[in-house]
Amino acid sequence: MKNSAIVLLSGGLDSTVTAAIAIKAARCVFVHVNYGQRTEARELKAFKAIVRHYKAEAISINAAHYKIIGQSALTDKRIKIPKGDVNRRGIPSTYVPFRNAHMLSIAVAVAEARGAGAVYIGAVEEDGSGYPDCREEFFKAFEKAVRLGTKTSKKIRILTPLIHKNKEEIVKLGIRLGAPLRLTWSCYGAEQEACGKCDSCLLRLKGFEGARVKDPIRYKTIFGKSKK
Repeated sequence: MKNSAIVLLSGGLDSTVTAAIAIKAARCVFVHVNYGQRTEARELKAFKAIVRHYKAEAISINAAHYKIIGQSALTDKRIKIPKGDVNRRGIPSTYVPFRNAHMLSIAVAVAEARGAGAVYIGAVEEDGSGYPDCREEFFKAFEKAVRLGTKTSKKIRILTPLIHKNKEEIVKLGIRLGAPLRLTWSCYGAEQEACGKCDSCLLRLKGFEGARVKDPIRYKTIFGKSKK
């Protein structure tokens, strides 16, 4: 019998490859959090498609309070999503205050209730050049807090298998594992065709280009330039 694990699955590239890793090692429950992001409906659609692909148990949870908290371009439409820049330094306006801690708290609660021994999250430090909650040291600290704050005698590990990989490596790994990359969605602002110019789109496109594989989703622009 496999060990059980909880996988935070947004429906994006990184979380889907993480799910492909986790499902080979454990009996998984996929957890999706709707937090009032611009592409909430599209990400949920991707999540459901990936769940069907893996025939996994799934839980979808609403965290609408993030729209009330605001101060992020992903949850507040009054704040414009910045033009993508993979070399940007500092914390971009797309940072959602302490989001990963909230999502991990939800996943750990599910893990404790289900007796699962691990929570997987597809965090990548390359993406987090300005996101403080995407750093390895944050996840190590959070794991210590989980150990102190849960009643279970089983240690719940926080696993970040992609933390030191770049997008090219993630794409190659996803292909090798047979992850359904065609079902994923990464764009920050669009829900029909990916915009091709936000940070998330640019990083994704860079990864597929480096892997010399065509990205299976549709874009309005490629690297911010019109396809026409």
